[in-house]
Amino acid sequence: MSDATLQKGTTARFRSATEESPLARRALIGVAFIGLAILVFAPLIAVFAEALADGVSAALRSLANPDALDAIRLTLTIAAISVPLNAAFGIAAAWFITKFDFRGKAFLITLIDLPFSVSPVVAGLCIVLMFGTNSLIGGWLVAQGFPIVFAMPGIILATLFVTFPFVARELIPVMIEQGRAEEEAALTLGASGWRTFWTVTLPNIRWALLYGVLLCNARAMGEFGAVSVVSGKIRGQTATMPTTIEMLYQEYLSVAAFSLAAVLALLALLTLLLKTALEIRHADQLAATHRH
Repeated sequence: MSDATLQKGTTARFRSATEESPLARRALIGVAFIGLAILVFAPLIAVFAEALADGVSAALRSLANPDALDAIRLTLTIAAISVPLNAAFGIAAAWFITKFDFRGKAFLITLIDLPFSVSPVVAGLCIVLMFGTNSLIGGWLVAQGFPIVFAMPGIILATLFVTFPFVARELIPVMIEQGRAEEEAALTLGASGWRTFWTVTLPNIRWALLYGVLLCNARAMGEFGAVSVVSGKIRGQTATMPTTIEMLYQEYLSVAAFSLAAVLALLALLTLLLKTALEIRHADQLAATHRH
């Protein structure tokens, strides 16, 4: 038997462990599309259909309502404050965890992951217990004219808590994989700590940082549980878009509720499109980053 015949017979008998038959591939793709259709596309279509049930003009009129405008403004303000703070906290936490060896590192990583497992409602209640009017700190702050609960600072604290892991969790694996060699080389050549960070560390983690920031921004705008507890849902003052949507829906103002929900969905889709556009535009740099 010739080598070509033997090779052909071996190829016929054996295939790659990751290779699937055409039928299996089509079945898996079909299951994925069905899942996306049921869990993602159908709800989005329903939201926009309900928002436009009475026409575009009715939806726009509901969005022009002062309460809706205040909710949009407050949500964007909270995101604009909490996302940069979380980015700074996430970078600091990832740097500390990956660049230094110390006891309790695993426990610290567990603490960073804590918001993933703690209910947002519980987080909101903890903030109320710590900074509410009946607490020592909260009572003193209220007396000084700086209330935390039922005010913007409480909403910011709640948003920071529930979104804290996103940036850190994107950065930690990347910084662990890259190691410390480049930073140590820069320090050996006389670069300061800040210069090392800006010229070596930050360029290496910029894509992971971007993903973490985008995820953090999407969660910050859509957070409901913790915010609903600490905000008091005061219209025009502490009612964010998610809490305003709930109040409008409970008042049977369906068009107004779904119109505001459509705006929130559009903001989330805009975040996703921005991430996708950056991936397409900088595909070569992303591939180089993953190779290293």
